[in-house]
Amino acid sequence: MVAGFVLSHAMGQHGAWAWVAAFCEAATVGALADWFAVVALFRRPMGLPIPHTAIVPRGKDRLADGLAVFVRDHFLAPEALLDKLRVFDPASRLGQWLARPEQARMLAQMARGWMLQALDLLDEAAVRRAIQRFVVERLRQWNAAASAGEVLALLTTDGRHQKLLDEALQRLGRWLDDERVKARVSALIVRYARREWPKLMGTVEWVKPADEIGDSLADRLARAAIDELQQVLATPEHPLRRDYETWLQRYIERLREDPALAAHVEQLKQRAIEHPALQEYVQALWGQIHRSLRADLGDETSAIAAQLERSLQALGQSLGQDPALREALNQHMLGAAGKLTTRLRSSVTEHIAGTMKGWDERHLVEQLELGVGRDLQYIRFNGTLVGGLIGLALHAVSVWLAAQALPWPP
Repeated sequence: MVAGFVLSHAMGQHGAWAWVAAFCEAATVGALADWFAVVALFRRPMGLPIPHTAIVPRGKDRLADGLAVFVRDHFLAPEALLDKLRVFDPASRLGQWLARPEQARMLAQMARGWMLQALDLLDEAAVRRAIQRFVVERLRQWNAAASAGEVLALLTTDGRHQKLLDEALQRLGRWLDDERVKARVSALIVRYARREWPKLMGTVEWVKPADEIGDSLADRLARAAIDELQQVLATPEHPLRRDYETWLQRYIERLREDPALAAHVEQLKQRAIEHPALQEYVQALWGQIHRSLRADLGDETSAIAAQLERSLQALGQSLGQDPALREALNQHMLGAAGKLTTRLRSSVTEHIAGTMKGWDERHLVEQLELGVGRDLQYIRFNGTLVGGLIGLALHAVSVWLAAQALPWPP
């Protein structure tokens, strides 16, 4: 445009050259003005400290804050996000996805792989110590006397303790009726009699062998005991049952209210906790659990994965058939999303602003120029063309005014 302007002036600006001069002169002004405006966005034109130039690097912090607020208000507004999530109906879509066997199987197998990796990452020694601390601490906090009282009170509900007594008496009767037991009782009677009354037993043996006498006594004692047991079993109001009932109720009350008995039970519990066998057992728990988990999870037909797959499919079917469950899950998701969005808004805003403020100014300008360079070049071309057209229009107006013999300029 400058060359055209110089050439048209050299040719005298007559006729067509006047129009060329008007176009080139205005186009040169338009091109230089747009060049200045575009360059002033990113740097100081020709390095001169002209006010209101290098707008992007000088206003980087302000632009960063503005962009962060724009993203926060238009992309992270809780109401807008929740409205879109509500229309999306995540519970229904999740139910449809989980109801397909292949999806549930894929998810279960992925979970199986994650659990195997988690087992490999665990520090077994630390886990053993943690389990031991947890179990021992819980045992130390456990009120054994109160728990025993509650268990015994539960056993007395609906006469269960009487059924327990019946079972014990029946087992005792079968034990007494065993010939081997009778033989041991007979031997015990004979041995005791010979030790306590040696002369008498020596005299008796002239009449009848002591072993036969012992067998007879043992058999009679067993029969008498069994008959008594049968009577107890057949009599709901037998004195033995009443004594048993009274003793059990008093013992339950003592477990609940007697500090001395509670302290004694606590001492027994502490001894059990401190016993080396219990400590070794607790420490070995993780090894057993770890081996069992690894053996199951390492198998393609893992029982844990199969159970998880069935559970996921059942959940998908339930979500498809139960509107109340879908609504409850949607509300839970919406509530969680709302809380998450509220927490993330400030952090995302600070992250965007902080990241942009940390950019190098020269690098930022270069990246923006590379990104919009072609458009900026066309802005210059358009400014040149528009300036030239405006110059032609102004020249046409001046020619028309001259033809009208009006003074120009006034």
